[in-house]
Amino acid sequence: MHTPVLKEEILQFLDIKPNQNFIDCTAGEGGHTLAILEKNGPKGKVLAIDRDIRNISLVEDKAKGAGFKDRLVAVNGSYVDLASIVKKNNFNNISGIVFDLGLSSWHIDDSGRGFTFTKNEFLDMRYSTENGITAWEIVNYWSEEDISFILFNYGEENMAKKIAKEIVDVRKINKINKADELSDIVYRITKSRKASARVFQALRIAVNDELENISRVLPVAFDLLEQNGKLVAISFHSLEDRIVKSFFKEISDNAEILTKKPIVPSIKELKNNLRSRSAKLRILIKTKQ
Repeated sequence: MHTPVLKEEILQFLDIKPNQNFIDCTAGEGGHTLAILEKNGPKGKVLAIDRDIRNISLVEDKAKGAGFKDRLVAVNGSYVDLASIVKKNNFNNISGIVFDLGLSSWHIDDSGRGFTFTKNEFLDMRYSTENGITAWEIVNYWSEEDISFILFNYGEENMAKKIAKEIVDVRKINKINKADELSDIVYRITKSRKASARVFQALRIAVNDELENISRVLPVAFDLLEQNGKLVAISFHSLEDRIVKSFFKEISDNAEILTKKPIVPSIKELKNNLRSRSAKLRILIKTKQ
């Protein structure tokens, strides 16, 4: 079952009123989108965006089943194109924009795209299978130096150079095709499964250009908000959170930061959804146009 992270806290801070419009830039399986639609009727709308066509189709089906279809604007695309998506759909008077920057449980458990190091799946790691490079291409064709750079800078892996060298040595003999094959290589060097988690995080970030996209979209999102609109961001690792925190500080003259320290999941939520354990929620309100 899909469990949206920090849903109650987000709803509390958004303080949703009837007929307000919101954007969910990372709709996933629709947890936050549907929760907002439950509160912003009878005429309020949600623009839901997701790179994965499977996810956005699922959100449409759920909204239809809940009677919200006419108030949902569903777009299969990347939030990095937020400005053009908003313009194309004539979506105005925006009271809040939500970013849930983690990958969904479906991607890990059922997508078959190699997001987890524990499975025998092809090294894809793309959120959208329609375009972009795969993790397989990076692992099998990028230079040792470039692989090392990714692992160190996106995974904060201290043994990045040794892992990159081993990857290049192995692929000279046989291509590295599957997630568990790569994990075994990492373990052979580090003797740590946590290192595999860091390596897979790094590759996923590189494949989907996640950090650059976050940096580009936050200023756009802030500009799109109407006065007193709220910007919500949930991050799942320090690199994401650092970007969000830095942006909030940068525009603090035109905004009030509602979360002096990031909000983290409650003990109750952790018991129900252990995967929420690294989530950090930051929210601001736009005070000046």
